[in-house]
Amino acid sequence: MSKCSAASTLILGALLASSTASYAEETGLFRLTDRGSPVGINAREPSLAPLSDGRVLLSWTEESGTEAEVRMAILNGSEWSDVRTINVSSKTYINWADFPSVVALAGGGLAAQWLELNGPGDYQYDVKIAFSKDEGRSWTDSIVPHDDRSQREHGFVSLVPDQFGGLTALWLDGREYDSQTEGDSFENAMQLRARQINFDGTMQPESLLDVRTCTCCQTSAARTASGDIVAVYRDRTADEIRDISAVRQADGEWTEPATIHNDGWEIAGCPVNGPAIDTMGDRISVIWFTAAENEPKVRIAFSDDGGAQFDEPLRIDLGAAAGRVDVLQFADGSALALWIEYVGGGEAIVMCHVTPDAGCVAPQALHINRGGGSVGFPRMALGGTGAFVAWTQPISGADGSTTIRVVEVALTP
Repeated sequence: MSKCSAASTLILGALLASSTASYAEETGLFRLTDRGSPVGINAREPSLAPLSDGRVLLSWTEESGTEAEVRMAILNGSEWSDVRTINVSSKTYINWADFPSVVALAGGGLAAQWLELNGPGDYQYDVKIAFSKDEGRSWTDSIVPHDDRSQREHGFVSLVPDQFGGLTALWLDGREYDSQTEGDSFENAMQLRARQINFDGTMQPESLLDVRTCTCCQTSAARTASGDIVAVYRDRTADEIRDISAVRQADGEWTEPATIHNDGWEIAGCPVNGPAIDTMGDRISVIWFTAAENEPKVRIAFSDDGGAQFDEPLRIDLGAAAGRVDVLQFADGSALALWIEYVGGGEAIVMCHVTPDAGCVAPQALHINRGGGSVGFPRMALGGTGAFVAWTQPISGADGSTTIRVVEVALTP
């Protein structure tokens, strides 16, 4: 059963009955401030990243004719910086689930990742990574983190900064996918790989972390106070069980994959619905979607030992889960969870403060999308004044135009 209070049922009923575009402003559970966004028409797939001084960085893609730009801007209080272009190309790969991101590095630098087509097929593309020393005003030439140059899929990237101004990149790699000419094998699948990259673009050897993963679910990774990296992703067994696994890098060595919880979701196809992880000190929260036994659920699990072990997960959805999750970990062991519920023919972006003891007590819809299109995968980041949430916002009309909405969520009354 879901570890939510009776308030969950009441709020779900309110969502179904509500005809407002944004029910959150009426509930008063979380106080929201719309921060607008500096994007143009056809902006989509936002990602957020915190900067060390409390500012928040927004990145997105923006299509113009045959080209697409990867762009960014920085929010300082209520003011946006000028828009800065990271990359522009006719080969930029645009996908609602596999999108660019930017992270802040030690020493004040930035790193960005995006995808570029490397062949004529829809799923033939490489990962590109570039660095900036001046908050995105200029960027280095891009590098490709994977040795493989085959015309296969490489994507769903997570970037984890280190203390030296570099980072570790993790991605799903298709070099062995559909590569056999006769028969099949356990290894004929997407792989999870990682590589440490210095700020000057030099790279350590690749690490193969898992030989068989789900094909197209997001990865997520974070670093603990002890310096370990914990990465989570949707795994894939030979029997098509696609539950969430974790790998850790400790003292430079990666552990074997370990299932966080045996949901037992058997599905012969990718659900395009990856997990999310966040850390604070050595406290960790992991959130994910599963539809085991044909019952869609959002679950969250906590660890207080740097990811060596996780508690029994809590179910936190309201009964109509679509997944597309994100999470922020707090120092007291609680977390802020974000996910999508299907309500009244639309999508509700739901947020809840979750504790290991009480679970999700008072979920709230930040926004309800009842028109055409989709809000995609809403993203969160913790800034100096609160939590920030960004999503793709469909624009009413027949042309399918989109923009991006950003709201600030006050975490104290």
